[in-house]
Amino acid sequence: MSAPTDPTREQSQHEDDVLERIAKIVAQDTIPAGERHGGDDAAVLSPFVGEAIISTDVAVLGVHLDAALFPLSDLGYKAVASAVSDLAAMGARPRGLVVAVTAPAGTDLEALHHGVAEAAAQTNCPVVGGDLSRGGDVAVTVTVFGECPGRGAVLRSGAKAGDELLVTGPLGRAAAGLRRRRAGAALSDELVLAHRRPWPLLSEGMAARGAHVHAMMDLSDGLGLDLHRLADASNVGFELSELPVAEGATWEEALSGGEDYELLIATNDPGRLRLMFFDRGLRAPITLGVVVGERDVRTLAGEPLARRGFEHQL
Repeated sequence: MSAPTDPTREQSQHEDDVLERIAKIVAQDTIPAGERHGGDDAAVLSPFVGEAIISTDVAVLGVHLDAALFPLSDLGYKAVASAVSDLAAMGARPRGLVVAVTAPAGTDLEALHHGVAEAAAQTNCPVVGGDLSRGGDVAVTVTVFGECPGRGAVLRSGAKAGDELLVTGPLGRAAAGLRRRRAGAALSDELVLAHRRPWPLLSEGMAARGAHVHAMMDLSDGLGLDLHRLADASNVGFELSELPVAEGATWEEALSGGEDYELLIATNDPGRLRLMFFDRGLRAPITLGVVVGERDVRTLAGEPLARRGFEHQL
């Protein structure tokens, strides 16, 4: 798929000029004392508190975003949001990110970075550096840095038999939004926005870590696939009694649509988790079912639940 271009823009742009314009787009109003964001060969950050959490995501035009349906700025936004969601899944608070972009000549890099800047500002995860290179496709690679003070990060490998499984919200909104956009819905449609402008649940992730949950991950590829990944990592099975379907979504979209970025949580103290969410003004998590010790028991409403969700074909 060809990249969207700015017809007023020359096909070849001087790197320093482009970087200067992008630096103004992603610049933060304030930078913590002693830190250096951009302008050098590497960023300088103050020491991390507790465990340092690092994750990388790649978003490719034509794979993660349909250029015929969405503006290029959405690719930059989604690249940052999906990477920051990985911090939320560990219960981390963000410290910063670096972004690397490859794109064909003539690509509207400023529009792309406006999306990056918007997501960075909304998640309080500043852009501290990055890189540009010419390439055949538009690809945005985002590496995020976060920290987990105290007890450390929540892993997906800690679920135990008897734990309650919960999710932070109903599922299927992003997949329903893509379906609606393909049918002609406006970019401002509520479900379309759920697809093009996902919201990383940082507050929920930190609240869950504070509630000492056993395991957690974000639902990027669909519950029907990601839950199996959590069960595999924890060497357990599960019995689901509920599938919370978002208004406007189908049952299949809720199960396997992906890109909801809700958090999947396993805990032996759901009351404490709900109280922590209530105290922080967060929406109450929804019970899905329970973790069981038998690894090969994986059911929804008593029926075997096969793996189903989004998987890249590599």
